Parts: sequence; C-alpha cells; structure tokens
Amino acid sequence: MPNSMKKAHSTDPRAGYSLLEVLIVLAIIALIATLVGPRLLNQLDRSKVTAAKAQIRSLETALETFRLDLGRYPNAAEGLNSLTVAPGGLEGWMGPYLNGKVPADPWERPYTYTAPAGPDQEPVIMSLGADGQPGGDGLDADITAQKK
Repeated sequence: MPNSMKKAHSTDPRAGYSLLEVLIVLAIIALIATLVGPRLLNQLDRSKVTAAKAQIRSLETALETFRLDLGRYPNAAEGLNSLTVAPGGLEGWMGPYLNGKVPADPWERPYTYTAPAGPDQEPVIMSLGADGQPGGDGLDADITAQKK
C-alpha cells in the first residue's frame, strides 16, 4: 500500500497530547489571565476618569461661549441643556454650543451642574465617579476638571 493511502491518524500511544499536558496549559493560561486581567480592568477605569475630565473641559468651553453670548452662565433651572436647546424667552442665545446632546459621564450618568452663586464665580461641572455617590476615594472620587 502506498504511503498516501495510510490512515490519517496514528495508532502510536505517544502521539497527541495527554490530559495532563492540556491541564498544565490551561493552568498557565488561567494564571496569566489572573495576573493580567486586573491590570487591564484598572486601566479601563483610569481611562474613564480621563474621559470624564476631557468631557468636563469640553462642557466648560461651551459654557464660556454661552457666557460670552449672553453675559452670564446658565442658571440652575436652565442647566447644561441650555447648551443645546435655547431656553425660552432668552435673547442673544447663539447656540447650540455642543454638537448633539449633552453627553453622559463614562458611567452613563448625567453630569451635575452647579450654577455660580455670584457674578465673579464660575459654575461647577462634576461627575460622581464610578460609585455615583458624592465624595469617595480613588475611582469612586468625584471628578472635576483641573483648573490651572
């Protein structure tokens, strides 16, 4: 019988992988995933904080343009929505000041807006962080843009 007609699989007991070898490979893969996985997830959380700060800076820029057009920041009732939709009875509004709608923070919650209490103060835009609660430490800390 020619070589090309031989069976495709071997009957040699040493051919292929043993169950022990497969289990060792799976254990090594699990070990690597255990060591690398948390670092990747931690990096994802840090990137959400960075994205929130960038979005807040963008919202602050839009608020500054609003202030330049109207001479004031939006009040608490107008909020951040006044950057995309003209508040009723407001002359001088030249928006929209954002493309599309006001973005949610990276955790899919709305940003909080605190209108300035006086003419010399600035508004505060904040994300409540990963936990969605005021205060917190680390990734759960409140996020605002860093003023220079």
